[in-house]
Amino acid sequence: MIVVDLEKCTGCSLCVKNCPLGAIEVIDKKAKVSEDCVNCGICFRVCTFEAITRTEERAPENITCTHCPVNCSIPPGKTGACKRYTHIERELVRNRKLVVEAITTEPETAKLPYKPLITAVGSGTNYPCSYPAPYIVSESIDGIDVVTVVTEAPLSYSGVKVKIDTNLHIGEEGAKVRRDGKIVGMVTTEEYGSKMLTIGGANLLSGSNDGFIVARTIVDLVNGRKVILKVDKGSRLEIQHGFPPIIDGQEEKLMRVGCGSATIGMFARQLSKVVDEAIILDYHIIGLLSEHMAGKAVGMTYSGVIPYGRKSTNGRYFGKSGHGWGGTEIIDPKDAIKSIDMNIARPGMKILVTETTGQKTAFFELQEDGTVKSIETPQRVKDVVQIIADTCEKSMVSVIYTGGTGGSARAGVTNLPKALTDAVHKEEVKLTIAGAPTFVLPGGGINFMVDVSKMVPEPLTWVPTPATVAPVEYTMTREKYEEIGGHVERIMSKQELLNKLKES
Repeated sequence: MIVVDLEKCTGCSLCVKNCPLGAIEVIDKKAKVSEDCVNCGICFRVCTFEAITRTEERAPENITCTHCPVNCSIPPGKTGACKRYTHIERELVRNRKLVVEAITTEPETAKLPYKPLITAVGSGTNYPCSYPAPYIVSESIDGIDVVTVVTEAPLSYSGVKVKIDTNLHIGEEGAKVRRDGKIVGMVTTEEYGSKMLTIGGANLLSGSNDGFIVARTIVDLVNGRKVILKVDKGSRLEIQHGFPPIIDGQEEKLMRVGCGSATIGMFARQLSKVVDEAIILDYHIIGLLSEHMAGKAVGMTYSGVIPYGRKSTNGRYFGKSGHGWGGTEIIDPKDAIKSIDMNIARPGMKILVTETTGQKTAFFELQEDGTVKSIETPQRVKDVVQIIADTCEKSMVSVIYTGGTGGSARAGVTNLPKALTDAVHKEEVKLTIAGAPTFVLPGGGINFMVDVSKMVPEPLTWVPTPATVAPVEYTMTREKYEEIGGHVERIMSKQELLNKLKES
């Protein structure tokens, strides 16, 4: 049971924020534990004042859960900390029915086996891992006996990669990412048109008492919930898989068509017909139309305009990242024109300043004294900029779940763990997560990446070890399963399973 030392308790509410069941409240500046407490120990581990102790004393009417090493003591009618199992009449019942069908479709070119016979979502966990997996199911497909082995496996080696389609600068690479002030990940190297976050991993899950909020963050992102994060010395992020990111209160609408140089390359012909010069602002490479090879290829000569940025090659300039136009630090588009060589330029020249998404546009006319005057953008110029915008894709957040299913997690599948690993790498065994195909990283172990949009909805849970709980499926021929030392004595036919599910 959980015991609070009222003299040491300061009423900081840290235990309240971390309790997964809402079983603690602060009354008169002191923590009070309710009868819903399952003795998971999270409050004990996060209390910085050592005001909470955990004993092995348990109420006689409770059941001790053995589906993970936390061993929650669950009262009748209640769930454990992971909320997977409910105590019903002296039995622990998985409170989500087994999801049989995966939502991804099997490609026509796929070699058998590809798609799992059943998913692991709702399957439960047999712990310790030396026990056979909860379900081992067979079915004949095109005359071949196929076997799928499923389990919901607690994985401390797990996390997510988050792709955020934006030009805006969210923070330096390596900057810590926090949720409610706790470190949950970091900004990692950018991808084309996108910023990237890495959330979770074994060191953050297990390396501190903040692992619980790390686990919740991973699960929330995979399960499609909105999460608010803050980058150290950077942006506030509102992110949700499949939705546009909101960065410092600004919703991103379009993902850039390419860098500034690439935009010039794609649309030089159209731009050259309506402007004398174009500057395409971009946080990576700024494009200058007349100096660019694409501009020269359509008959342009250098205008004498010198754009903002540090020159890389002809028509290509490096800028500085920020929250301005094209993800640069430019707020006033006139600042995109650093200077003009009047020995080359001619008064009356028309200069377009826009960005790689075509969402912002400014138009200038060169004056006799070498300055520029803002003028109304003609419709023909707007039409070309609209072509740039129409070529862009919608900005969104994408989440990739990553994990490792090595170690003892293999024992529920086979008596020969290395044989399973080898077979996965040879593609003789197909690994799926919540019914979705995975990319298995080369080298040792079974380390995977999976697109969460292809997984059964809301597939993940977490346990207070802390770890995420992944629905893992291994599918192979029965011959291969026997060869790798599988628990063949526990195989049931898929029809037997379906009949059993109907009865329950």
